[in-house]
Amino acid sequence: MDSAALLTADIAWPLWDVQTVEGAFEISRPDGTLDKAVVTKVARPWLFGYKPTGPANGRAVLILGGGGYTQLMVGREGIAVARWLIGIGFTAFVLVHRFPNAEAGPQAPLDDARQAICQIKEKNFAPGGLGVCGLSSGGHLATALLSEYPATWTPTSPIPDLSFAIIGYGPISTNAAGRTIVADKPPLDPPAKQALYDTVVPDEHLVQPTPPTFIVYSASDPIVPVVNAYRLAQSITKAGGSAELHVFADAPHGFAMDTMGLPVSQWPSLCEAWIRQQGLLGK
Repeated sequence: MDSAALLTADIAWPLWDVQTVEGAFEISRPDGTLDKAVVTKVARPWLFGYKPTGPANGRAVLILGGGGYTQLMVGREGIAVARWLIGIGFTAFVLVHRFPNAEAGPQAPLDDARQAICQIKEKNFAPGGLGVCGLSSGGHLATALLSEYPATWTPTSPIPDLSFAIIGYGPISTNAAGRTIVADKPPLDPPAKQALYDTVVPDEHLVQPTPPTFIVYSASDPIVPVVNAYRLAQSITKAGGSAELHVFADAPHGFAMDTMGLPVSQWPSLCEAWIRQQGLLGK
């Protein structure tokens, strides 16, 4: 099996071993295509790379899709995002990471994301700089990359500095014990998932200075409270970074790139304008 072709990528490799992609993860294609593909189980994490189709800018972006840390929306929040970013000159990488569970432990997704960052830089795919884009639970994971690694966990190697971040509708801190806004909110299952949220609370531990960050949320999101956006923006400012915050009054959770007919559909264009303002499209 051509590993890259599995997600219509140009390149692909395993993060921690040299095994083939067979048996690495399980993927469901509800409509028979990759457009809405969902990874439901991960034994061995993989990284899938997409080369720029627009004028190359020498930069790369690690894409972290959502799925509540129990599945991974690799189609709508992974491949679709990669297609957008390669069209404006980035090399894009979609990470299929492990989930926090009894087998992998609460730190598995963060360790996989950190390993991906290191390998993208080591393989010289981002000579001009490396950013991260995370949506939903991937937004929490992306901001974890902008934060200090938890002192209670055994760290992997230090990661390179990130140049910028794009964060969409992520539960930054409202799932953490003591930071919830829902009274008597029960712990999340599995326990390792709740342990991840309790241990990694990015808006309390951002590195300084935090790289420029584009933040996009929905005020009417029934799953991820919009207060996460405000907490993150305030924390970035306090950490010496700049935050571009967009809150749309009415949009569903998981609006991704394909929620048409609402103002939120314009967020990729707004983000592209911000990327251009940051000087990230030229070499």
